[in-house]
Amino acid sequence: MSNIVKINKKIENFIKIIEVPGDKSLSIRWVLFSSLASGTSTARNLLMSEDVLAAIKAVKKLGIKVIINKNECKIFGKGIDGYKYKKNLKINAQNSGTFGRLILGLLVNSPEVIHLIGDKSLSQRDFRRVSEPLSKFGAKFKLKNNNFLPLKILGTSNLKPIKYIESRGSAQCKSSIIFASMRTEGTTTIKAKKSRNHTELLCKYLKLPIHVKNYKNFDEIKIKKVKKINTLNYNIPSDISSSAFFIVLTALSEKSELIIKNVNINPSRIGIITILKKMGVKITFKNKKTYKGERKADIKVISAKNIKAINCPPKLNSGAIDEFLVIFLVAAKAKGVSYFRNLGELNQKESPRLKWAETILRNLGVRTITTSDSIKIFGNPNLNLDFDKKIIIKNFLKDHRVFMTSLIAALSFGGKWVIHDKESINTSFPNFLKIIENLKKWQKEKIY
Repeated sequence: MSNIVKINKKIENFIKIIEVPGDKSLSIRWVLFSSLASGTSTARNLLMSEDVLAAIKAVKKLGIKVIINKNECKIFGKGIDGYKYKKNLKINAQNSGTFGRLILGLLVNSPEVIHLIGDKSLSQRDFRRVSEPLSKFGAKFKLKNNNFLPLKILGTSNLKPIKYIESRGSAQCKSSIIFASMRTEGTTTIKAKKSRNHTELLCKYLKLPIHVKNYKNFDEIKIKKVKKINTLNYNIPSDISSSAFFIVLTALSEKSELIIKNVNINPSRIGIITILKKMGVKITFKNKKTYKGERKADIKVISAKNIKAINCPPKLNSGAIDEFLVIFLVAAKAKGVSYFRNLGELNQKESPRLKWAETILRNLGVRTITTSDSIKIFGNPNLNLDFDKKIIIKNFLKDHRVFMTSLIAALSFGGKWVIHDKESINTSFPNFLKIIENLKKWQKEKIY
């Protein structure tokens, strides 16, 4: 089967109700918490992507039984100290920065050296941001060039609590420290720049010894050693990051409406909603509920007639960090110049995403000014490509979000697109193209 997608036609108007897969961040955290629980945990709507499957394979290597069938996943936890550490154990995080960084927090007491590896993209991403604080607990690390995978970790039975300032707004770093704290006598204190708080919410729901105090610009988190974790039966809400592509596609399509069911709308994750509403996109939440500490709702989107430029407040960055590529497409059709800054973190993702944003936008004929951590986008409300304008997207380190953003751009603005590495979506959203097919009711043949 070809690993290339060709798009030769804009999408026509649609009115649809869809569902997207389970939240990736919650799916990975469910696997890790359940592997430490005392008893059997069950998840429904678990995201069956490569990132989550990497986490499942890892806990199985650590001696935890996992059973997966069509509708649910069961993990048979053996308690907080239930992992078995074999000599020369190798864990492959594949493309998952979330799993790769979080699992290190659970390996800080390993009596054996454990090797953590990843794919080409993950091996170019910074792991010192996690190894540096975890080493303060007493674990020992050896990284390639002091920063990168592959790495070796050797834990210690004499873990010491730490005080740490997390200044990047990295939920992965913060969560890794929380997991290490769960194995450590005494109280660990983290002063953390605002970021996703899924780990803290699950800790609170599970009644673990964590205390979070929220301030304007940071959170203070204190956590003590955990003696027992109860089982976690979880119907995982749908992923806001996956939903983002369809929110933007609807906003940029004429006379279209979309409802996305049962989506996680955690306040630390809905930066895209706040940003797009400021730009004039009509988005509303329906059937709002609180579920196991998280908030969820149906999201309704209506086509945007007049899109406004935005000087995006940096305080919204952490809540939209995975969605900026597709947000930039909306800015491309805005009236005026949009400015996004303090986004150096985008270049710590699967690919240097600011550079790829510039590449995609310039292929659209949109003027940009890009620095190492900012981008100005000179919008064109009449943006529409000639039908024979040919655009090829490839060599993007198989970054799933570059692939999906390129496809949304093709469907929104026209032209003849050839987009490589279709299989990159298996990282986070394996059925992305099937949902696209469902929206493209006018297209009889498949798009690939």
